[in-house]
Amino acid sequence: MTRPPGRWLQRELRRRLMLPVLAIVVISVVVSAFNAHALVERIFDRWLLDAAHSLGSQVRFQGGQASVQLSPQSESVLTYDVVDRIFYEVLQDGRHVAGQPGLPQLGRKATRYRHNSEAFDASYGGIDVRVGRVQVQGPHGDSAVVLVAETRTKRELALRAQVLVFAPVAILAVVAWLVVSSAVRRTLRPLRRMAQAWNDGSHTSLEPMATQDVPRELMPFAVALNDLLARVRELLLRERHFAATAAHQLRTPLAGLQLGLARAAACPDLASTRAALDELASSTQRAARMVQQLLALSRVDPAARGAIEMVDVDLVALAREVGEAYMDAAQARHTTLELDAGEQPVHVQGQPSLLSEALGNLIDNALRYTPPGGRVTISVRPEPPALGVADSGPGIAADETDKVFDRFVRGRGMTGEGSGLGLAIVKEITALHRAEIVLGRSEELGGLAVTLRFPAA
Repeated sequence: MTRPPGRWLQRELRRRLMLPVLAIVVISVVVSAFNAHALVERIFDRWLLDAAHSLGSQVRFQGGQASVQLSPQSESVLTYDVVDRIFYEVLQDGRHVAGQPGLPQLGRKATRYRHNSEAFDASYGGIDVRVGRVQVQGPHGDSAVVLVAETRTKRELALRAQVLVFAPVAILAVVAWLVVSSAVRRTLRPLRRMAQAWNDGSHTSLEPMATQDVPRELMPFAVALNDLLARVRELLLRERHFAATAAHQLRTPLAGLQLGLARAAACPDLASTRAALDELASSTQRAARMVQQLLALSRVDPAARGAIEMVDVDLVALAREVGEAYMDAAQARHTTLELDAGEQPVHVQGQPSLLSEALGNLIDNALRYTPPGGRVTISVRPEPPALGVADSGPGIAADETDKVFDRFVRGRGMTGEGSGLGLAIVKEITALHRAEIVLGRSEELGGLAVTLRFPAA
């Protein structure tokens, strides 16, 4: 089974949770390490400059010449260090006065401090050192420069200690990543159980999933899926019922066709053969009408509504066009078909072919159930926009006005050749256009009056 394309929710949650945490940790470590390194450097620089100031306090000026009176014990104290090597030099106007000659007077990464002092990195005798430089002023404007240098061993050890201090932070970040990953997996476990429950069920089963053990956060998702399954189940049941009923309804005209063919084949003369063929043609027309209405009903099925585009429709023009198409059928039944509409157009938003189908079904029903010599009137009203068909037929009993909209249902006493689908098609098309369908009795003609009332365009 191939995995469906798309992002993994587990990875997405882990990334969204951990990236900000890792970013904060990294930034905190970098800033803390930088500040700690700067603090350590300043502390060591202060010690170095304190030694330079102590040495500077031993500088004496006599006759404009600087000298250093430093006992062996004092020099030993000055240069003693367990870890680093210490060097010093005193200069006056660039001239060596005391200490180890050749200490650098300038360097890189210089940091200035108070009391006319600074510290910088340099190299002395091929060794990297940190040099503290202090300016000493004499009583008569004389000056000398005191340099104290030390190797960088202590500083490097301090830097390594910082790395060791921050190493647990990195380990903690890895542990946090593992903890978050485990938490995300546990959090998504109900989703996997839900998916497994659906996968374990029958592929043809549309029963809703039990929601007793579903976490509260997933309840809307589970309820929405169950609602979707219920709608799909209802739609499938409707389709199965429709297919079964359609097959049952088509069986009658198809049986009539078979019987008509058998009669035509058994006729002894031309006259009886022609009569049998006339009955066969009538059965063929009924079957064709049934198939046509089934196709029309499938076009306005709720599953196909999303693809229907609404446009501006003139009900007067549509009524005139559809009425003219049924003139021949009305004349064949000796029925008067007339249009009651003004000259001004009446506009609604709709789908022309579907509205024509609805009006055609109303006219067809009226013609089928109106006795010869009767009348059928198509009416259009502007306020509110309405389209109606009235006839002088028997009408529909009051207790059947709701049932006649069901598929394959015909009113009591209906003797016409209808299929029971006409008003069902009209109902679906009316609902699609957000219109209202009203059944009543025509005051003028005495038969059934069907009116479709549309929202204003």
